[in-house]
Amino acid sequence: MKPARAATRRYLPGSPFNTPPVVRPVKEFAAGDQVTHDRYGLGRVLTADESGVFVDFGTQQERISAPYTKLTKL
Repeated sequence: MKPARAATRRYLPGSPFNTPPVVRPVKEFAAGDQVTHDRYGLGRVLTADESGVFVDFGTQQERISAPYTKLTKL
């Protein structure tokens, strides 16, 4: 018995699988921006640099490092 061969797939230029991945813009924060975090809630940015932001959430202050997956600017 012969081993099964994989069928070659033809190139389809309009295929949804050939689209390049979407590059999302890097979030930028400045001191004084109001933000919300999935865990800590509503807060205000105290300082921001390229590696992360320092946010005051009222009861605590936290450093959120980049990429800011759970941090949203309001």
